[in-house]
Amino acid sequence: MDDARQPNRVRGNTIRFIWTEGPTKGESHEHVFHDDGSVEYAKVQGRTRPSKYTREKQYAAVKITDDVYAVSYLGSSGYTLTTVLNFRDKSITGFASGAKDWHPVKGRFEVVQ
Repeated sequence: MDDARQPNRVRGNTIRFIWTEGPTKGESHEHVFHDDGSVEYAKVQGRTRPSKYTREKQYAAVKITDDVYAVSYLGSSGYTLTTVLNFRDKSITGFASGAKDWHPVKGRFEVVQ
């Protein structure tokens, strides 16, 4: 089995999160899940690829089923994003949390080529 922290459906892929509920409702963020375990992310404006990304040293991704993965990382801002990605229906459910607040989040995602 592959490294359970970074399964193949996440590792090495660029995934665009499109938020439908939570503090970033209506926004999209592109996430680049690198093979070395780091993640880069940036807000997307329209369909244009971002020019500048924030890089975090580590993310974790755990395969729940063939189609469902839990993915989490701690941002340098102090916020943790923990999501469940359903590759069958392309939905996201999760939580964004900081030291003093916590928000449920929902959305959809697409793998960017």
